[in-house]
Parts: sequence; C-alpha cells; structure tokens
Amino acid sequence: MQIAVLIYDRFTALDAVGPYEVLGRLPGAEVVFVAEQAGPVRTDSGGLSLVAEAALADVRRPDLVLVSGGPGTEPLLAPGPVLDWIREVDAHTAWTTSVCSGSLILAAAGLLAGRRATTHWIATDTLRALGAVPSAERYVIDGKYATAAGVSAGIDLALHLAGRLAGDTVARAIQLAIEYDPQPPYDSGSLDGADQEVVDVIRSGSQPLLYGDRR
Repeated sequence: MQIAVLIYDRFTALDAVGPYEVLGRLPGAEVVFVAEQAGPVRTDSGGLSLVAEAALADVRRPDLVLVSGGPGTEPLLAPGPVLDWIREVDAHTAWTTSVCSGSLILAAAGLLAGRRATTHWIATDTLRALGAVPSAERYVIDGKYATAAGVSAGIDLALHLAGRLAGDTVARAIQLAIEYDPQPPYDSGSLDGADQEVVDVIRSGSQPLLYGDRR
C-alpha cells in the first residue's frame, strides 16, 4: 500500500508529519513524501524543511494520497502541475484525503464539488467558494474523500483511516504507540471553545500565529 503525502513550499509541518506518524505504522504501508520536484521543501516556519524523496512524475498510482495544508496553498489553487497530478492520481486511489487547507487544493481540482468537507476554520469561506459543502467537524468522510480540519486534526483523521484500512485493534495499537492522549491545558482549540478575544487575535494578526512564520 503506497501512501503519498503531498508537500510544497510553506506547508505546515504537522499537517504532513502527524498523519505520517500514524499511517507509516500500518502493516505493509510505504509512505512517500512527494513534491513538484524531489528534494528539500521548506515549511511555513521558515526554520524547518522536509525532504520529498519523489517528484510528482515519480508517483502515479498511490493507494492513498494526503494533501497537507499551510500558507503555501494559495498559489496551488490556480491551474498547474499539482492540480493535474491530483486529478490523475485520484482516478486510482482508494482514498483521497487532506489536512487543513489542503482541502482547498482538492476542491480546486474539482474533486469536492457538492461534497461535504472540512478545513481550517479560517478557510471555510474559500472552501465553500470552491464548490464544497463546509462542515465544522473534526474530520469528514464523504465517499473516498476524507478531509481534516486544522493541523492537529490530521492525527484524528489518520487514526480513523488506520481503523478503516487495518482494523480497530491496529489503529488503537498505533494510538498507544504514539501515546496520543490529548489533555491540553486550555479549551480554545476550536471556535466553540475559544472566546472572542482569542479569535480576534488570530484574525487581526493571523500570519505568525497560524503559521509560525519567523522569516
């Protein structure tokens, strides 16, 4: 089972690495990081890069594709090689998935038209404009299309997919292996829990807080 994780300039690291830590532990799984060109790909923090071992042209029939999100999403919404590749591989995947604003790329490729999907809350209006039906759920399954909300939600989605692919026992064992047992000190991890002051902080100066951009 080949799992292709799409990364690109200024993607958010946890969008890709969180699901990788889960899906990479599935029996028989091969996870490959893929980008337009093979080589180091800079994350949104400016201080970290991941290496894409494969270019788009090298990965043609993955069983599962996962599109990460981040501030680098916007340039990829226009026609180009990434959208072409997404459409091509989607014809063969068992699962086409995304984390955070990665769902905007799926929608721009025409794959989410009329489908329920989720994204980072700050990108909901854009997701709707691209033809999807936005949901505020942590992750959404609509046919073979699976989308996760912002950043850390990718871990939740990946565990769900692990259960679908390898069974509940394996998925639970992976959860224990990575000791994924969130107990955050604050209750502001979603719009439902965050007060307006916190929301305003994000909206008024979103770039460094959303993306950790230290450049």
